[in-house]
Amino acid sequence: MSLAMDRRLFVGSAIAGLASVAGGGAVWGGQPLLARVILDNDFAGDPDGLFQLAHHVLCRAVSIPLIIGSHLPGHFASGHDARDSSDRARELLTIMGLGKVHDPIAGSETPIASRSSWRPSKASEAIVREAMREDAKEPLIYAAGAGLTDLALAWLSEPKIGRRIRLIWIGGNTHKGLGNPGAKSDEPEFNFSIDPLAAQVIFNESDIEIWQVPSDAYSQMLFSNAELEELGGTGPLGAYLKARVDAIPEIFAKIPGVPPVPASDAYVLGDSPLVTLTALVPPMQPDPASCRYLAMPTPRLLDNGAYVDRADGRPMRVYTQIDAGLTFRDMLARFRIAQADRRERR
Repeated sequence: MSLAMDRRLFVGSAIAGLASVAGGGAVWGGQPLLARVILDNDFAGDPDGLFQLAHHVLCRAVSIPLIIGSHLPGHFASGHDARDSSDRARELLTIMGLGKVHDPIAGSETPIASRSSWRPSKASEAIVREAMREDAKEPLIYAAGAGLTDLALAWLSEPKIGRRIRLIWIGGNTHKGLGNPGAKSDEPEFNFSIDPLAAQVIFNESDIEIWQVPSDAYSQMLFSNAELEELGGTGPLGAYLKARVDAIPEIFAKIPGVPPVPASDAYVLGDSPLVTLTALVPPMQPDPASCRYLAMPTPRLLDNGAYVDRADGRPMRVYTQIDAGLTFRDMLARFRIAQADRRERR
């Protein structure tokens, strides 16, 4: 058998496998899957979420039963951010030839107004349905790269989901003494600012297990412009992702009060740890062994994003270092294989 034919068979079976596990299939080639992973991100915002999405849907060790496009913070909001996010995710999946495998949905278009004034969204109802399934054996992970509105609405609607789900969240300020404070350490972190009340509901009230990747950790996920330039020349997927990054200076220039984006030779793909922590783990002990975290009681989260120690808080993980080398090597390899397969099938 030729190498080319061998690769076609491998990747062809991988794409078929992705279709079979997208809705929560139990096995991959006879092996049980690691987890079911719900993806929630502001795909119409910072394009790092699109890199994460493209990478995640090519991973074979997890199933992705639900993709949610979420809203942006008020000063960036258009009133239809969630719809735009789900549309952008669908656009990317179509380019990848996976438009019929996944069907992204829009989350809530607004943050939670108050603790006493909220109502479920279609996305939060879908989260509850997935969490309460009795036919799925794999653990359920909620991989959030933006705000936590729809997860908080889901928990408020049905608190029983708390023990049935683990949150991996890209967001929150640096914990004191655990990393570089960042350029704006006295300001609420961006993803927290999308819906502070939702984050407080999850931290302060819910019993959901949290693995947090705060700003100091996700800011380490630097992808060089040279790598981006190479990726852009590999095919439609790479060109699309590069174009989304290239558009950032122009997009920011149209937002009142936002300073110009300075020239740089790297970009932060800060949502990519969602892939690392869910799929890139060893088989015998499926835990992210190449990443570093501190186990601690979940602190109380204040209105401004600061933390208050709480000795009786439930256990959580705060990640301080993510294996960026493994993450980006795997991402680029999966993109190359998928692109080669699409060329050979034409």
